Amino acid sequence: MTPVTIIGAGLGGLLLARVLHTHGIPATIHEADPTPTTRTQGGLLDIHPWNGQPALAAAGLIEEFQRLVLPGRETYRVLDHHGTVLLDLPDRGTGERPEVSRAELRQTLLQSLPDHTVHWGHKAAAARTLPDGRHEVRFTDGTTITTSLLIGADGAWSRIRPLLSPATPHYVGYTSIEYFLHDADHRHPATAQAVGTGSMFALAPGQGLLAHRERAGTLHAYVQLKVPQDWMADSDADTADTADLADPAGPEAITARVAAAFDGWAPQLTALITDADTPPVVRRLHALPADHRWTRVPGVTLIGDAAHLAAPNGEGANTAMQDAADLGQAIAEHPDDVEAALAQYEHAMFERAAAHAADEDTYELMLGDAAPHSWIAMMTGAEG
Repeated sequence: MTPVTIIGAGLGGLLLARVLHTHGIPATIHEADPTPTTRTQGGLLDIHPWNGQPALAAAGLIEEFQRLVLPGRETYRVLDHHGTVLLDLPDRGTGERPEVSRAELRQTLLQSLPDHTVHWGHKAAAARTLPDGRHEVRFTDGTTITTSLLIGADGAWSRIRPLLSPATPHYVGYTSIEYFLHDADHRHPATAQAVGTGSMFALAPGQGLLAHRERAGTLHAYVQLKVPQDWMADSDADTADTADLADPAGPEAITARVAAAFDGWAPQLTALITDADTPPVVRRLHALPADHRWTRVPGVTLIGDAAHLAAPNGEGANTAMQDAADLGQAIAEHPDDVEAALAQYEHAMFERAAAHAADEDTYELMLGDAAPHSWIAMMTGAEG
């Protein structure tokens, strides 16, 4: 069997390598980060029973996943900007939408792979197809690799995507800024009470404060703003979906600007910004065209955000893992016909991506002109 080269050690790339490993198929991952802990890995993930959980089962990791689930986190509350609770859905104990830490899930996937599967500090700079049909990846340190089977799992700004498609992500009109508050029950009790035991959405047209409770009383907050792409033009925030903010004026200037956008909001809510224990992480949200697809190119394909980047909607990690499981199983089913495997995978993936693109716009429901009531209607409809 042709060894598989994967670019990107996110959840999708790691799960693909794990599924291949369970079938005895060798895989190597090249990851830009120099170590597994170089940067934060995001907050909690709602792992869905229709895509994320079956993918983990295909990787033989469902029991390990279940040990990561944080109990009692399936509560959801919606507040207005005054802090008034408009909707409070309790955890019904069904475990239908279990919440886990992205970092812990990633570590579980890493530990499930043979040593040295991941080559850290290998940031892809470009890729090209050679005359013999193989693919060459050049890294920023000047080294190169050549492979007959290349998988781009390298996210929004994939360096593998240009082998298949000229598409580039476009700004969707929203910017997200992340903060953490530690030991919130003791140090920020009013804010901890507002967030509750699971997830909180404090919403108004064009702006929102989202937060969820992680381990040890940590609150992870996501500020959402409908702003022009150059709203923070003086910052040096990269457009990459994983880039941390590096601002010449310092994190205080960013936080002051973000807090000013929420002038008049309840102090227990704005404390998620002003009392944060960590510098802000700014991400401008991007998406690929909803109908993004490509003509089959021998020996290369994409999974996850590299293939179908969308604004955050609760599906990104789940669909990346589903892509990975489907692709890994297709390769295992066609060990002597890689092209049949890639064609089988892409056909199903394109159909799924098109179906998701037809879904309602999450950000319009959450932060559109009818917010927060449009979000409440969605949540109560989903419940009932």
